[in-house]
This record gives sequence, structure tokens and C-alpha cells, in this order.
Amino acid sequence: MPHSRRGEGDRKDARGGVLRRLGEWCARHFVVVIIAWLVALVALQVVSREFGGEYSDNFSLPQAQAQKGLDVLKAHDPQAGGYSSQIVMRDDQQPLTALSSQMSTTVADLEKLPHVLSAQNPLTAPGTPSGQQNVGPLSDDKKTAYITVRFNVQPSTLGDDYLNGVDTAVQPLRSAGAQVEYGGPLGELARPSADDRVSELIGFGVAVIVLLVGFGSVIAAVVPLLSALISVVGGLAILGLLAAAFTFATVSPTLATMIGLGVGIDYALFMLTRHRQNLIDGMDPVRAAGQAASTSGHAVLVSGCTVIIALAGLSASGVSFISLLGVAAAVTVVSAVVGALTLVPALLGLIGRHIDRFHVRTPIAETEAGAGDTPQGTWHRYAQRVERRPLSFLSAGVAVIVVLAIPLFSIQLGHIGDGADPTSFTDRRAFDLMADAFGPGSNGPLTVVIDQTNVPQSQRSDLASKAQQSVDKVQGAAVVTPLTPTQDGDLLIGTVYSTVSPQNATTTDLTNRLVDDTLPDVVQGTDAKGYVTGTTATQVDFRDIVASQLPVIIAVVVGLAFLIILAVFRGLLVAVKAAVLNVLSIAASYGVVVAVFQWGWGGPALGVHGKVPIESYVPMMMFAIVFGLSMDYEIFLLSRVHEAWLRTGDAKGSVAHALEITARVITCAALIMVSVFAAFLLSNNIVVKMLGLGLAVSVLIDATVVRLLMVPAVMTLLGRHAWWMPRWLDRVLPHIDAEGSKAEARPAS
Repeated sequence: MPHSRRGEGDRKDARGGVLRRLGEWCARHFVVVIIAWLVALVALQVVSREFGGEYSDNFSLPQAQAQKGLDVLKAHDPQAGGYSSQIVMRDDQQPLTALSSQMSTTVADLEKLPHVLSAQNPLTAPGTPSGQQNVGPLSDDKKTAYITVRFNVQPSTLGDDYLNGVDTAVQPLRSAGAQVEYGGPLGELARPSADDRVSELIGFGVAVIVLLVGFGSVIAAVVPLLSALISVVGGLAILGLLAAAFTFATVSPTLATMIGLGVGIDYALFMLTRHRQNLIDGMDPVRAAGQAASTSGHAVLVSGCTVIIALAGLSASGVSFISLLGVAAAVTVVSAVVGALTLVPALLGLIGRHIDRFHVRTPIAETEAGAGDTPQGTWHRYAQRVERRPLSFLSAGVAVIVVLAIPLFSIQLGHIGDGADPTSFTDRRAFDLMADAFGPGSNGPLTVVIDQTNVPQSQRSDLASKAQQSVDKVQGAAVVTPLTPTQDGDLLIGTVYSTVSPQNATTTDLTNRLVDDTLPDVVQGTDAKGYVTGTTATQVDFRDIVASQLPVIIAVVVGLAFLIILAVFRGLLVAVKAAVLNVLSIAASYGVVVAVFQWGWGGPALGVHGKVPIESYVPMMMFAIVFGLSMDYEIFLLSRVHEAWLRTGDAKGSVAHALEITARVITCAALIMVSVFAAFLLSNNIVVKMLGLGLAVSVLIDATVVRLLMVPAVMTLLGRHAWWMPRWLDRVLPHIDAEGSKAEARPAS
């Protein structure tokens, strides 16, 4: 055992030595490091602008039935296939039939645009059969109509310049006094570009206030913000270069900014706090920076790897769209870690001993006691209260989590439709015009495709009759158009309109009913195949795939995080506790998101029109991100508990000691991260609002209820048993040192 302990110590010395030497070198050669960072930043910006790619929501689900149906449709009728979008017109002064010449000119000009397969004139197109609800393309009062434009590519990927041609084509109608709005993908293309500068400024402003109040030093408040900003800007430039090779979603840079700023400020703050304590303890600035890199730098490295591993777990979804969102966030996490380990020591070397020269109050170190004194500050007294009544504190924490998690049991995954957007968006105005004139289901038509290529001619008539009767009777449909054969006769095509909007759960049920029951019954006993395609059907397929993979993602992320905690702290019950409590805190944040957006408790105040489902991939993204971030605080707190436990053998006292020296920095770091995330509630993108609220609430719950109530209570109740580790497992797992310091021998049991 002594030989094993000595070998472990040698490994820790080697690892700690690398980071210590790196930190000291950066602090000593701060001019070189800072100039290198600035040159790299400028070079990355130039290269990214020149060779970087565009962000796009153009992705496909090759194995989804909606995509297969679209492929079949394209093969047999290219004009009917492709991607459709609506241009909606409304004229309150005169019927649109009075604008026949302008309509013909507009349709002709639209058909001349690149990538357009066809454009349907609503004044000459066949209308809805009599006796059925009018679903267009011309309303009963002749004052609302829509042109269906079909493209050979996803319109939302064509770039802003493409809209100039569309605007020119519809100008005759606008000049005649008609209101013209773009729906669907064209409307998404016309949305104003995301501008998150206000959110970033608010997040930075709150961070400055928190740091000044928490630590008193002006320079100490600036360093984490400056290093985080530089790291994120560099990371976003790298992401832009990656976008030239991979298709990243339009929300990717916003997500990367949110995560990058949050962890960047946190990591720099943890480094800075340890550095200031080292200065107070009498070290010179270079050595203090090296020691901070050797200790807190190790925790930053382990925490960053944990976040990246959690994000990498998103690849288990099997959906490239979601996997690449994880990659986007991981890019800025990597840049934040590199910035904390190199740029922060360089800035600390530049500042030297003047870190507290400018202050708004007496600067404080990690504890409220002087160096060498017994900690007796506020947090230590609080920890002693937890130690005396652990069950009461644990019960209070569990009660809060349970109450907040209640809405989770009614969660409805889906896609947020255009009807939830601000009225300043053209796609929202088009959505409202369509719903008012043709019913809510007109915004999400379902295209039914029956492939009868392998069905003998003698059986096709019976198949068409049976299909029409079955589809006509499907529950939840407001209108079903006749199933008509394509020109080659190999496909039957019809459209089903729901009684409610596309984002409603009833439309999802209608789609699944057609796919799982109606069409399989129709083609049973034949060689025909049935599909339901279109934008709404694709969204339902995406939702179902994501929902089925969510348990896999949870299992992968929890499992990986469990192994990391186990390898770092060598305590089986500690690792179990970390996994369970983090899952509970995420469940509570899910509940808050459901209450606000799905139940509508505060949604309108956030700029959300009505009640909306939870975007299908948001819970998956939240879980990976929050689980990784919560491990940051877990590692920083437990590393101090573990360090004290190895030194003193006092399990309960170690918890109080760790809480005393980490509570202030963890609280400040959490408040900063909450403010950064919450500031993105100002975004016009509802998914960004949802992620911002979910991440802010998760961090808030994790840093307060979990970290201040439940973790100290559980650790106190477990006592020395928290650090029990089976010998065989101890031999199998790699040894990872969170704080990089050579630990003393563990006390005898």
C-alpha cells in the first residue's frame, strides 16, 4: 500500500508540475502570452470572415418515414416534391380577384427565381371541394389567398440576398395595396438576424456588480470578464471555420456564446481566487500564479473535460443536428479552459501585487478569517448548523426540488410554431392570416403519399378507393383532399389538414395515427407503401426520434459523469450522490420551463404568444449542458472536502471547512452564470429563451438548493462512509487528481 500511495503521489507531482510550470511561465512571460493571444484572435477573425461557413437549419433525417416519403415524391413528381413555402396576401379594400394581372405577374416572376420548381396561382388553382371547410388557396370572401412556392432546396438556407428577388416579384401586389407576408421557411429567412449584444452586455454588467460586491477588488472583477470575452471570441471564430465543413444550426453561435461566457468567467474566477489567497499567504506573483494553475487549474481541467464529455454524450442521439449543437458548445468550453490556464496567469503576472490596488471595499480572500486562523465566518457557522441538523436541511432541499419538478410530469415535446413568434415577424403575420381565413390546420398540411409502383394495375382502383375511405375517416382531420395519382400513375397524393395548429398535440396524434394505423391498414395485403410527409410530419418524426433517444442520452451522460467523479474522489457513495442530486436539480429546472412556456405561467411576459410545447431537443441539450456545468461546482466543492478529509480524517469537519472556503466563490460564480443565461431571455428566438431560462434556473437551483442544502447534509450523514471504495474498483479505475496537490495518506478506518 505505501508503494502504491508513493506511485500515486509521483503521478500527481508530475501532473501538478506541468500545470505549475505552465502557469509560472505564462505569468513570467506575460507580454509574450498576451500578444500571442491577441495576434491569434485577430488572425482567427480574419480567416473566419474569409473562409468561414454559414449557419443553417438545413438537416435531414434519412431514416425517418417523412424523408422517405419526400424522396419518393421527388422521384415521381419533381414539381410536387421539394420544399414548400407560402406567400400570403390580404386586401381589406377589394377582392384579390381584382388584382388578377398583378397576381399573374408575381407568380411568373417567382417561377423565374433560382431554385424554384413551381409557384401556384391562387386565382386559377382548384379550390376546396364544396361542403368542406375552405383551406385555400383563396378565401370565401376573396380577400385572403396564398401562393405555394416549391423549391429544390430548403428556402431558409438560401441567404438574405435571395429575399431581394422575392421582394421584387411580389412588388406589383404590394403596389396595388395588398398586404404580403412570407410564411414557413421563407418567413424564417426574412426574420431579423439574431443580435445577442444586449444580452451579453447585461450579463457582463451583472457579473461586474457581483464580483465587486463579492470580492471588493476592481481589477479582480475585470480579469475574469476580459479573459472570458477573449476566449469566447476566439472560440466563435473557430466555430465559424468549422461551419464551412459542417452544417451547424442557426442557434449554434448563441448557444456557444452562452456556455462559453458562463464557464469562461467561472474558470477564471476559480483561478483568480486561489491566486489571491496565495498572495495573501506570502507567495510572489509568479509562484502564486503557478500554484493556482497547479491546484485550481487542475480542477478547471477536470471540470472542462467533464462538460465536454457531457456534451459529447449528445452524439448518442444519432441525430447530426443535435450532435453538432454539442460540438458548437464544446468549442467555446475548450477555448475557455485554454484561456483560464494560459491567459489568466499571464494577466495575473502583468498585474503583479496590484490586484487589490483599486477596490470598492476591503477585498476578501477565500475565507473570512486571516491566514492561519481558524475559519469562523458566516459560511462556517452555516455549515455547523447543517452539521447539527442534516436531516432537516436535506428534507427542505428535497421539498423544494419536488415542488418545482411537478410540472415535468405533464411535459409535451413538440415544435414551436410561427404562431408563438412576435407580431413583428412576417412569418407570424402570415400564420395569423392563414389561421383566420383557412383554419389553424392550414399552417401545417400533411401530405399523404401512397407508393403503388409494385401494385398491379388491376388492383390500383380498389387500393385508391380503400385509401380514400380510410383517410377520410381519420380522427382529428378537418379536411382531406381527394387522393389523386401522379402523372406516371405510380403514386397517390392527398393532403390532410388538422383541426388545430401544427404545434398542438392533436396534430402530432393525427400524424402518428396516419403513420402507425391508417396507412398500414390501407396497404396491408399489397406491395404498396404509405408515407406522411411535409414540414409538420418531419417535425413530428424529429420529436419522436429525440424523445426515444432522451433516456439513452441521460444514461450515457450520467454514467460518464459518475465514472469521472468516482475516478477523481475515490468514493463510491460520493459518486452516487453527485449523480442523483444533479438529476434531481435538472428535473426541477425542467418543471420550471414547462410551467413558464407550456402552462403559460409568465410566457407572455417573456414575449411568447400563448402556450407552446417544449421544443423537442431542448430537454436533451439542457441535460447535457447542465449536468456538465453542475459538475463544475461539484468538483470544486468536493475537491476541498476531499483535501481536508485526507489531511484531517474528520469527515464532518471537512464538509464545514470546504463550504467555508468555497461558498463565496461558488455563489458568485453561480450568480454570474445565472445572469449570463437569463440575459438571453431578451432574444427573439423562443428556443433561445427556453434554453436561457432552463440553464439559469438549473444553475441557480444547483448552486443554492443542491450545493448549500443537500450536498452538505448528505455528506454529513454519510460521514467517512462517503469515501468507501471497493479495492478491486480502486485498482481498475484511473487516478485523477482534481486539485493537483500531493495528498497526505488517508486516515486509517
